Parts: sequence; C-alpha cells; structure tokens
Amino acid sequence: MDRPPAGGLTEERRAEYWRRNLRLVVGLLLVWAAVSFGCGILLHHWLDQWTLPGSGFPVGFWFAQQGSILVFIGIVFFYAHKMNQLDREFDTEEE
Repeated sequence: MDRPPAGGLTEERRAEYWRRNLRLVVGLLLVWAAVSFGCGILLHHWLDQWTLPGSGFPVGFWFAQQGSILVFIGIVFFYAHKMNQLDREFDTEEE
C-alpha cells in the first residue's frame, strides 16, 4: 500500500520547501551579521560621527549596545511571518 510521505509532501515539494527555508535562514543570518558585526564592531568608529536625535548617543555605540538586539528581535518576528506564509503555500500548517 502506498502511503504519502510525512506531511503529505512529495520528495520534490519537500526539497523545495527546505531549500526556500534555508535560503530565508541564511539571508536573515547575513542581515544580523552585517548589523551586529558590521555596524557594531567594524564600522562603529565611522558611525560615531552621528548621534541619535534626542539622546545624544553615538550611532555606532547604539548599534553595539542595542541596535543589533532590536534587529535580531525583528528578524525573529519576520522569520515567523515568512515561515507561516511558506507553510500555507506548501499546505504544512499546524492545526
């Protein structure tokens, strides 16, 4: 008796699902690395020539202390949203 694979996806659809998932993860990790390492460490001296309005904190300092964390939180919510869309597209939503 032929049973459908787990989740009801064919091997081809499953491979496409994971390919798109991994592309999303890698892209978001690159954004996070650029913000946390790039802006917070490599470019912080250059970014320090500007200050945040109202606080007077240098932008490079802000990215190193808070900006990268806030971007990471945004990435988590963005990833959840995009994965919900991907799950709906591939009909793998949890019930």
